[in-house]
Amino acid sequence: MSGPQQVNLTDLDLAQLADVRKQLDEELTHLTSSFQQLKAVQAKFRNCIECVRELKGGQSKPVLVPLTNSLYVPGKITDAESVIVDVGTGYYVKKTLPQATAHYNAKITYLNTNISALEEAIAKKQENMDPSST
Repeated sequence: MSGPQQVNLTDLDLAQLADVRKQLDEELTHLTSSFQQLKAVQAKFRNCIECVRELKGGQSKPVLVPLTNSLYVPGKITDAESVIVDVGTGYYVKKTLPQATAHYNAKITYLNTNISALEEAIAKKQENMDPSST
C-alpha cells in the first residue's frame, strides 16, 4: 500500500481545487475535534489523580454518592487506602492509591503521545491549507 499521493495543484481545474480545499477543511476539522477530545480526557485523568491525592489523608470523609445524574445520597469513605478504578469497557479494578495514581499517569503519558502526533498532523494540514507555503 502506498502513502499519500502528491498532486501538482497547477494541473487541477477550479472545481478540483475546491474539492481538495473542502477535503483539507474536513480533515483539519476532524483532527482538531479529536485533539480537543483527547485534551478533555487528559484533564479528566488529571482530575482523577487530584482526587486520589485528596484521599491520602487516610481519615473518614463525608461524600455525596451519585445514584443518578441529579440524585445523590450522603456517604462516608471508610477505606481511604484503596479505590475502584474504571479500566475500560465496563471493567473495574480495586487498586491502592499509589497504583491508581500510576494507572492514571500511564494513561496521561499515552495520551501525550497521541496528542503530539495529532499536533504534527494538524500543523501539516494547516501548512497545506496556507496558500503562501507553496
